[in-house]
Amino acid sequence: MSVICVGGMIGIGKTSVAELLAKELGSDVFYESVDDNPILPLFYTASPEEIQAKRYPFLLQLYFLQTRFASIKEAYRQGDNVLDRSIYEDWYFAKVNHDLGRISSLEMQVYEGLLNEMMREIDGLPYRKAPDLMVYLKADFETVLKRIGLRGRDFEQDEALVEYYRTLWSGYDDWVHKHYSASEVLVIDMNRTDVVHDPDDAARVVQQVKDALAAARSRA
Repeated sequence: MSVICVGGMIGIGKTSVAELLAKELGSDVFYESVDDNPILPLFYTASPEEIQAKRYPFLLQLYFLQTRFASIKEAYRQGDNVLDRSIYEDWYFAKVNHDLGRISSLEMQVYEGLLNEMMREIDGLPYRKAPDLMVYLKADFETVLKRIGLRGRDFEQDEALVEYYRTLWSGYDDWVHKHYSASEVLVIDMNRTDVVHDPDDAARVVQQVKDALAAARSRA
């Protein structure tokens, strides 16, 4: 039994890779709550004044934290499953918004308190403590912007968001390699990988994941 987290920047292809891996494992994908998320469009389209008044960044991170926590408990309870983004990455998004002044220090304190309580509950689960593998998808910034544009969510397309995306992108590698420690990490270069349109790429990624899982088990 294996639980895999697929992580990486907005728009980089996490869902496509997660669905590919789930098909190979004969398992389910636990998706990030996007299409049914009432706060996400408000977060992307709000003016700076609305962000300050309505606190959308804080509300969004709380929403993701709650829905991710529920998904993790269900995924860990079952057998082989794939998580589309991880609860560990949620903290990184909250930190970036705090650094940008969009989440206050008090809000960040509340957020981290809730996250720590949830992680303690996960650590106490009788059936599993952590994912077996993080599949980290990375690409250069131009590729990320292109893929965000191609998936066509209107609220993600505003040019004013480019610097926000750049800030997230610029710190992602550092977060993965210096702050993530829950499992082994497999890095996939998405600049040269298209699992949707190239069967050879899809097969290569699947084999890399299988090899990484086997290596992680041998070290456990």
